[in-house]
Amino acid sequence: MKVLVIGNGGREHALAWRLAQGERVSQVFVAPGNGGTARDAKLRNVPISDVKALADFAQEQKIALTVVGPEAFLAAGVVDEFRSRGLRIFGATKAAAQLESSKAFAKEFMKRHGIPTAAYQTFSDPALAHAYVDEQGAPIVIKADGLAAGKGVVVAQTLQEAHEAIDWILCDNKLGVVHNEGGARVVIEQFLQGEEASFIVLCDGKNVVSLATSQDHKRLLDKDQGPNTGGMGAYSPAPVVTPNVHAKVMHEIIHPTIQGMARDGTPFTGFLYAGLMIDEQGQPRTVEFNTRMGDPETQPIMMRLKSDLFEVLMHATDGTLDQVELQWDRRVALGVVLAASGYPLSPRKGDAIQGLPADSDDVMVFHAGTAQAEGGALHTSGGRVLCVTALGESVRQAQQAAYQVAGSIQFDGKQYRQDIGHRAIKR
Repeated sequence: MKVLVIGNGGREHALAWRLAQGERVSQVFVAPGNGGTARDAKLRNVPISDVKALADFAQEQKIALTVVGPEAFLAAGVVDEFRSRGLRIFGATKAAAQLESSKAFAKEFMKRHGIPTAAYQTFSDPALAHAYVDEQGAPIVIKADGLAAGKGVVVAQTLQEAHEAIDWILCDNKLGVVHNEGGARVVIEQFLQGEEASFIVLCDGKNVVSLATSQDHKRLLDKDQGPNTGGMGAYSPAPVVTPNVHAKVMHEIIHPTIQGMARDGTPFTGFLYAGLMIDEQGQPRTVEFNTRMGDPETQPIMMRLKSDLFEVLMHATDGTLDQVELQWDRRVALGVVLAASGYPLSPRKGDAIQGLPADSDDVMVFHAGTAQAEGGALHTSGGRVLCVTALGESVRQAQQAAYQVAGSIQFDGKQYRQDIGHRAIKR
């Protein structure tokens, strides 16, 4: 069986790596892929990023299963295009992907279906948005209503930061947001206290299977300081998601979302990611929805997954996820992102990468912003460059293993946090 993974980040490298281990899988194509997928003998990069051209390729190659990584392809309707040609694809339709592509759509959906989330207002007029922030005070959360590669959220600790974020989104688009129809909009919402966690499930339109829990680290610097990023590291499992919290999330958030989408005429298929804030009483609320796997959460989750991912996703595209029970490595997996100089606002490209170790069963270096030159030399080509991901008997052991390798990899301007996993170690 041939498989196609769409995307070029660390998430796609991890998905393709795990899919390639499937018993029935003969070849995994990655479109367009990156420097890491180019170096893996089991993977093959395909320089295609147009939706119709991808569907043509899947037909020509008789691809058995396509898996979509990034949100932009979902929002562009890649699932609709593939299905219209009778091609098997795992992901959300364009309509269902609005849960991520429009923060306003997601908040209205949650309000309509009684899904716990923060209070909010939506604005397109900068003057009204500024006035609302002055009225509410800080801290407060400013979100772009559109796709921004994980960087469209500003957790403003001061009024000045909040006003600056509004101008960035509504006036000069410094965050690089792909605005939805109707132009720039901003969602301003209540700041929630608590601990964040990533809760990702597989959906076939009706049935749901939860993946291992994880926790992302969004801020650029240690101790959760500095600007928000697409994610500087993650680990799995997340101790904050106790069995009781897990049950609440499924009962109060995940099942009502899947049922609500079906009732609204947009059945949800694909990966559903609920970004949670869990308060001291163990009550979860939804910070955001993503309609794809998280990055960098995918890397530790895939390291721990023991089930054959190809067979699991074949069930998901058959509508038979109720027949699936996932098997997990009992150990902890922890991933540390190595980012380029200037990340997140203006990452530098073209720096040579050296010191990459050979892959092993317990430590993998998943590539994101890398490109391979002729002759095999690697250089940086994006903001988040690599994610060093290690397994260990405890969070501390996994952390030590990941940081040992992270320290040995060299490129000019390398940035990385030194405290990934700190919340779990403190427990």
